[in-house]
Amino acid sequence: MRDPVTAYVALGANLGDARSAVLQAFETLASWPEMQVTGRSALYRTAPHEAHGPDFINAVARIDTRLNAPDLLDTLLAIERQAGRMRPYVNAPRSLDLDLLFYGHASMHSPRLTLPHPRWRDRAFVLVPLADVWPQRVAPEDLARVVGQAIERDGAV
Repeated sequence: MRDPVTAYVALGANLGDARSAVLQAFETLASWPEMQVTGRSALYRTAPHEAHGPDFINAVARIDTRLNAPDLLDTLLAIERQAGRMRPYVNAPRSLDLDLLFYGHASMHSPRLTLPHPRWRDRAFVLVPLADVWPQRVAPEDLARVVGQAIERDGAV
């Protein structure tokens, strides 16, 4: 059996009861085989970034997993589908969005998966909750770069 790897997953939703969808996603991640949630950020409300629709509820989960990165990505996509995620067009509003941000110290680039996530430093809705669960990873200059993106704490998880 392989040793667990620490991974970080961004959670977001802006359709229906987005807050409940993100909280349910935390529970689904925690109950999934080969995975343990070891950290949860607070929930944050943000306006859509490079997208349209209602405000998002966002968070980040720290997980330990025995799944390899492609299998973890498949799991995240399956959880999105379970939550009714549709992809009618790029950046469409979503019932649930799960993005694999980091997988241990892995660096990879394929048509299916790029690690670390290529835009993690460009988005307040990733950086601020990531700082809750991995403060050493988020540099002050990263936060300064996204200061114009409105984000507010929506509550603790």
